[in-house]
Amino acid sequence: MILQALVQHYEDLAARGCVGRPGWGPVKVSFALYIDEQGNLVRVSIVQETQTRGKKTVMIPQTMQLPAPVKRSSGIAANFLCDNSGYILGVDAKGKPERALDCFAACKALHEEILSDVDGAMARAVLNFFEQWKPHKAQEHPALQPYWEEILKGGNLVFRYDGKYAQEDEALRRAWQKHYDAADEGHQGICLVTGAEGPIAQLHPSIKGVRDAQSSGASLVSFNAPAFCSYGWEQGENAPTGEYAAFAYGTALNHLLADREHVYQMGSTTVLYWAEGAEPAYPDVFGELAMDAESHYSDKDLQGMLHALANGESVLYDEQMLDPNRTFYVLGLAPNAARLSVRFFLRNSFGAFLKNIEVHHQRLEIQRPNFDKTVRLPLWRLMSETVNQNARDKSPSPLMAGEVLRAILEDTYYPATLLNGVVLRIRAEHAVTRGRAAILKAYYLKNTHKDVPKEVLTVALNPESKNVPYTLGRLFSILEAIQDAANPNLNATIADKYFNAASATPAVIFPSLINLAKKHLRKLERGQQIYLEKQLTEVLSILGETYPVRLNLPQQGSFQLGYYHQTQMRYTRKDKE
Repeated sequence: MILQALVQHYEDLAARGCVGRPGWGPVKVSFALYIDEQGNLVRVSIVQETQTRGKKTVMIPQTMQLPAPVKRSSGIAANFLCDNSGYILGVDAKGKPERALDCFAACKALHEEILSDVDGAMARAVLNFFEQWKPHKAQEHPALQPYWEEILKGGNLVFRYDGKYAQEDEALRRAWQKHYDAADEGHQGICLVTGAEGPIAQLHPSIKGVRDAQSSGASLVSFNAPAFCSYGWEQGENAPTGEYAAFAYGTALNHLLADREHVYQMGSTTVLYWAEGAEPAYPDVFGELAMDAESHYSDKDLQGMLHALANGESVLYDEQMLDPNRTFYVLGLAPNAARLSVRFFLRNSFGAFLKNIEVHHQRLEIQRPNFDKTVRLPLWRLMSETVNQNARDKSPSPLMAGEVLRAILEDTYYPATLLNGVVLRIRAEHAVTRGRAAILKAYYLKNTHKDVPKEVLTVALNPESKNVPYTLGRLFSILEAIQDAANPNLNATIADKYFNAASATPAVIFPSLINLAKKHLRKLERGQQIYLEKQLTEVLSILGETYPVRLNLPQQGSFQLGYYHQTQMRYTRKDKE
């Protein structure tokens, strides 16, 4: 179950000191308000930090551990110690000054409620600020004027007094924790995640970081319309999840999404992965082996790790021994308006996932051109073989990308959309690239078909194959070579004009192409003529005197593989010469 796995991940992270306890969470902060003991605003400072994005350096809000923010809808709900200018200062740029004053009043009331019994300099300074602050005079304040426009954009503000932030004060931390633990909204019930009895969460936490989802956060669990609710139940009561479990899974999920080095984007699917125990080495290795992340290990070393782990052997990685039996999780999320949809959730041992990845790469293995130095074809490159690289939008089908990744990790059938995408590009461009040939080979090795026998699904040319479509593909490559030898500078070759027709209706096209080749052969020098005639005769002897009237889609796949294999053998010989 997804929520159970995420709650366990939160507890693993908490044990390692990576996340805060319930009631606290990461919040992005843009400005600090320096106040004195009387609550006077002394100065304002920017607490943003620099981040490099490509060739640019940009300023981003600093992330701090603060009291967990409330989940807002259309109503007014204040946060403790950190909020936007509408709540902290009573002013904003939304054009509704009366509502901003109501927000300030709500924020003031919350702080008075929590800090009324707290005796300490920090508490007094914060309470004094709310007591003496006048929102209608905010724009005139000299400390705010240099940052006025930026502050009104909605960035979060925090308090700072006597050399430390308000949320760092121990008395304020205890006061907030007491308030948070005492909050008991909603009815008591049995949590469907933990099985413990306690308060049920009415609203679940917002999840941030999923591409194309709302920037303010989207919900993994939500019941915001009567049609979604069971009779007599409201909001979170429809799927009773305890306050602790809701906080835990939300914190874990946001922590995973914030770690962008371990977030992989496949079309519209955001892919997250983690190991039981929250050991960081496992997602590091998984990213390098499965997601083509950068690594300080060589390709040879990575291949050795993959093979060892896939076969149940422990491996030393950055001074840590990796256990192939460690439970590992992969979660795919996609945006869906204000919600998140789950594309897939996979649970298996670390070694089993890598075993599936290894056999996938074995299926993809095919002779590559000498200029192509990539040993293993990464997933993004496979997806790029299904789109027009000259188009403005080079994004693959979002659904297909997620389906392919799931098929790889579970070692199930590849989706038909992958084959269709490759076939469309071959027909449009009249070219069988290494990636497309590898996809054809892998697809039919996994999704077996009687018209694509194993004898054509080889790494390199199989000259012993008697398969007719495969041999026709070889023949077309030889005819192309003859034309190229006779007319090396043609703008349009027979591949540009006849590839699609030859692979679909051989009986119509090949007699004309063979007659054309005979004319081309007469133009060649004797040695080259004999060499190409020998290849042509060898292939024609396998085919006989008649050609199939029509080839179906799988048979066209055999044709395309035969063409690719024969072409690569031709180029390999040229390079050797």
